[in-house]
Amino acid sequence: MKRRTFITLLGGAAAAWPLAARAQQRAFPVIGLLSSRSPDIDTPLISVIRQALNEKGLVEGQNVALDYRWAEGQYDRLAKLAAELVRQQVGVIVTMGGEPAALAAKAATTTIPIVFVGGSDPIRVGLVTNVHRPGGNITGVSMLINEMEPKRLELLGELRPQATTIAVLVNTNNPNSELHLNDIQTAARNVAREISILHASTIRDIDAAFATLTQIRTEALFVMADPFFFTRAAQLVVLAARHAVPTLYFRREFATAGGLVSYGVNSNEAYRVLGTYAARILKGEKPGDLPIQLPTKFELVINLSTARALGFEMPQALLARADEVIE
Repeated sequence: MKRRTFITLLGGAAAAWPLAARAQQRAFPVIGLLSSRSPDIDTPLISVIRQALNEKGLVEGQNVALDYRWAEGQYDRLAKLAAELVRQQVGVIVTMGGEPAALAAKAATTTIPIVFVGGSDPIRVGLVTNVHRPGGNITGVSMLINEMEPKRLELLGELRPQATTIAVLVNTNNPNSELHLNDIQTAARNVAREISILHASTIRDIDAAFATLTQIRTEALFVMADPFFFTRAAQLVVLAARHAVPTLYFRREFATAGGLVSYGVNSNEAYRVLGTYAARILKGEKPGDLPIQLPTKFELVINLSTARALGFEMPQALLARADEVIE
């Protein structure tokens, strides 16, 4: 029962994508897609991008080609992948999976237009200097996921008011992890809570983090926003259920997969911006003249079925404010 939406200036829908677009003849413009994640995670979002391109008259294989690069959660691969797209002389680079991909593309070229989707304040992390008129060769959309970390911590406090210590799962391979972890630590001090930091940058690290979680007997878990954690959503949800720890996530996909609570934005709306902006740039507009799109609404999604399975009584105040309750 969704009551709010992420408002942007643009729209789109979904479709499928082929695996070998780079083999097509370059008789028409090429869009390079650079992602910090993996094909299986990005497929639905690429469908949204392709539909937005279609609505602007660009159809893959007919008058535009897409060239894909995935880092599979290994952020140290992004610089090489970005350089490959630059050597291919693509018409525009679209980055997916947060700031790691966007920063890699920015470092690789100052001339090829870049359209990014990120989770942080783009000025704060050094992508642009002005959201209304970014200038240079870069524009895009920020979902401000990381900037909402203190709000998520506040929600987790409402979820577990008696918890004095909250575990925070963080991927230190993310170049902005320290910046946002400082925000969480400040927010924790403001509400008189202690946090226990658990590091995870690989699949094995996640398993180890949950083993530590059991040892320290924390009463709640906060999953910090990070593209790698999104690729491991199923693993995180299963482990949280196995260890019976109330967990708050940063995207609704976690809640729909069985996670207890998520708070974030509608990612489909953000990815429509990528397709539309890429089309507008290929048709002659300058990326620096296109304003960075920002969210105006955030969604609180609660999985009541998971709460019941955990034997956890969801606070009525949170249920009343939820944008969606999964029964």
